[in-house]
Amino acid sequence: MENECLRVEIDRETGNLSRVYDKINEREVLSGQGNQLQVFRDSGQYWDAWNIDPNYAEHLLPAPVVKEIKCLERGPIRWRSRVVRSLVKSESELESESKSESTSFVQDFVQDYILEAGSPVLKIATTVDWQERHIMVKAAFPLQEGADYATYEMPCGAIERSTKPQTAAEKAKWEVPALRWADISSPKSEDLTVSSPESSQESNQESSQELNQELNQELKQPSNSGYGVSLLNDCKYGYDAQPHQLRLTLLRGSTWPDPEADLGKHEFTYALYPHAGNWRSAHTVRRGYELNLPLRLLVGKTETKTQNQNRDIKNKVLAASGSLLDLSAENLVLMAFKRSEDDRDRWILRCYECCGGEAELTLRGDLGLAIVEPVDLLEQPAPTPEYLPENKTYKISSWKVASFALVESDSEISVI
Repeated sequence: MENECLRVEIDRETGNLSRVYDKINEREVLSGQGNQLQVFRDSGQYWDAWNIDPNYAEHLLPAPVVKEIKCLERGPIRWRSRVVRSLVKSESELESESKSESTSFVQDFVQDYILEAGSPVLKIATTVDWQERHIMVKAAFPLQEGADYATYEMPCGAIERSTKPQTAAEKAKWEVPALRWADISSPKSEDLTVSSPESSQESNQESSQELNQELNQELKQPSNSGYGVSLLNDCKYGYDAQPHQLRLTLLRGSTWPDPEADLGKHEFTYALYPHAGNWRSAHTVRRGYELNLPLRLLVGKTETKTQNQNRDIKNKVLAASGSLLDLSAENLVLMAFKRSEDDRDRWILRCYECCGGEAELTLRGDLGLAIVEPVDLLEQPAPTPEYLPENKTYKISSWKVASFALVESDSEISVI
């Protein structure tokens, strides 16, 4: 499989990725076979649905067996190759369950490797009818690049965690949560360390300003120094990392408090995103949103009442591009856009800064809306963010969640 960005090879014996080559940056991404489906006996413990067996790694089960590999699509828009693999139970498990060898193939994993034109992201769309109990399946990606820290997305932010745990607290985090992505980038940017409970203490105002300047410069002109890999997901939130490996937990089979937890058909997608620089300069936050909120094409019908109206509509031509809302900053993410609860002439816009640096919000777009004032979560006037009248922008600090009241720009309401 190949496009302008990546060359991907699939091992016919295992169904794993034998090679992922980054054509843009001329780098091999993997240090071993990628997308290994690793199967473990997860015996569970108290709070079974929440806790993973601390010793699960000692109970590795046989590797899945390839049943079928075929090409589904090979065109100018995308490549799509399907791999069907079956999980196999060990002889001891079969004996304990009084089952014959003929029933040893217990679960089929159907995975489509998808490579779209012009995209540096390799998607892995997965379907499985899960019926296992106390079994855990992980997708492992051994990487050429390594780092002492991995970065994980959390609500309205990101957090760094060590890939070389030293303290008891670090060693207890053999599995950690993340939202849409985790990332390993090398070398680690000491001057752009993510603020978190596990990182250094708050810096003084001068160093904070330097950080913001460097971060904003990096977002505008991404550096080619360093290299990294992001592992994206659309609904799987358990990760673990080593200096040269990222793994994503795909399925488990807990029996308490719900004895039938997770049983049934699952459809989910995760993706590998190799990139130059770190997760900030590579816009990994955006890639995660794109996987979770893909563009949807809608075809509508135009209804007219008169021939004159019909003639006017036929003469109209859509612009080559348009923008409903433009926040004018790469590190601002739109969280909500809704009518005000108390004033139907107002709209509420909520956003957050996603990279750990300052952002300047200037609202643009084809909706003809303008900011009236900042508001809080109750939609009452708020003193922040700071307004910069000379630029007609709002200054939003790092990781800040900010809300604003909007009105139509030709409204009689006073607009800042």
